[in-house]
Amino acid sequence: MSKIAVLIPCYNESQTIEKVVREYREALPEADVYVYDNNSTDGTDKIALRAGAIVRYEYRQGKGNVVRSMFRDIDADCYLMIDGDDTYPAENARQMVDLVLDKGVDMVIGDRLSSTYFTENKRPFHNSGNRVVRYLINKLFNNDVRDIMTGYRAFSRLFVKSFPVLSKGFEIETEMTIHAVDKNFLLEEVPVTYRDRPEGSESKLNTFSDGFRVLRTIASLFREYKPFKFFLSVAVLLWIIAIAFFVPVFVDYLQTGLVLKFPTVIVCGVVATMGALMWICGIILEVIVKKHRQLYELMLNQMSIMLSDNKPE
Repeated sequence: MSKIAVLIPCYNESQTIEKVVREYREALPEADVYVYDNNSTDGTDKIALRAGAIVRYEYRQGKGNVVRSMFRDIDADCYLMIDGDDTYPAENARQMVDLVLDKGVDMVIGDRLSSTYFTENKRPFHNSGNRVVRYLINKLFNNDVRDIMTGYRAFSRLFVKSFPVLSKGFEIETEMTIHAVDKNFLLEEVPVTYRDRPEGSESKLNTFSDGFRVLRTIASLFREYKPFKFFLSVAVLLWIIAIAFFVPVFVDYLQTGLVLKFPTVIVCGVVATMGALMWICGIILEVIVKKHRQLYELMLNQMSIMLSDNKPE
């Protein structure tokens, strides 16, 4: 029988955690439900324990740190990750788990944005932020994922054990989505019902500071995963600046036969040379990234053999 682990990262969710644990224990009675408490001060861990969850602790603050520990510590055939804020009903849990176990999907994404998110969510900046992140990632990474930042996902064992978690906070969903797309993992999206937090339960996500952090993460991952496009964009920008300042000087030279602004010409030459260097950097780094993908595929082949020989009991 396949082992299923329900993973719930939590920080001060005493108002909702009992309901969440009970709902997912009913939806997946054969699963182990893990609550990872991230320095809660409201008794979340004790409530989760009474509700029947296995409670563990992560003392480094941030959702990314919690996910790193969960993925590292727990062995299962399928992992279902949800938030502890009671915004994701358990009605889709079985479907998402079955896609991993029966179809071999590596990541099932619980798609809120195609369902009730925009009508249920009362924070308009969160709505627009989700749209911006979705547009940027789909445009930059040539894919069509409908919900980038959902906290409701199911994973295969191979994905969990081969995913290098680098983010410390709420950028983790963006990072794992881009990683899955770049490494050609099998993805599938399932529209899921979303309900807003109950009254008195507050989101830990800061719209502006965490939003800027996510945008910074996207820019950083674009540079790392698509270096040629990134550095070519910088090179083109530098060349446009150099040409814009050089053209008036060149026009003056054609009219008078004299170079009247030597400093401008020198600066234009330096900027154009910087653009050429950015272009060359992009070519070199693209070769390195391609080689990294090849090595990652070989590592996945070896890991899949190892994991099949060491299935969780």
